[in-house]
Amino acid sequence: METASRTGEARASRVARLLVVGRHGERPGTVVLALDGELDHDTADPLRSALREYAGAMRVVVDCAGLRFCDSTGLNVLLRTRLRLLAEGGHVDLAGLRPPVRRIFEITGALRVFRVYADVDAALADTGAGD
Repeated sequence: METASRTGEARASRVARLLVVGRHGERPGTVVLALDGELDHDTADPLRSALREYAGAMRVVVDCAGLRFCDSTGLNVLLRTRLRLLAEGGHVDLAGLRPPVRRIFEITGALRVFRVYADVDAALADTGAGD
């Protein structure tokens, strides 16, 4: 399934309980991946695919506003992507964490290693975030 956004190209893929919509941000090298549903062992492949598709991005903003659940598999996908991008001089940022998902990141300590924003607009407005 494909959909268009106000910023241009967007792509979406669905596996039962997770929808991932990717789009290029306004700044070059920035990608926004919006997650909707549950990110777990059975649904992580669409996120992995989107991350491969946008592998050239230097900043990935993961919009978690629609994410209702995340298990260790989903967390590991995000942490591995973070490490890969850091090695390349890039960043993975989180936006719109809802309380149940935020709690998983807090418990595991992962919340301390990501930049976290209230929403995607706040993340994209942070012009120093690409540094």
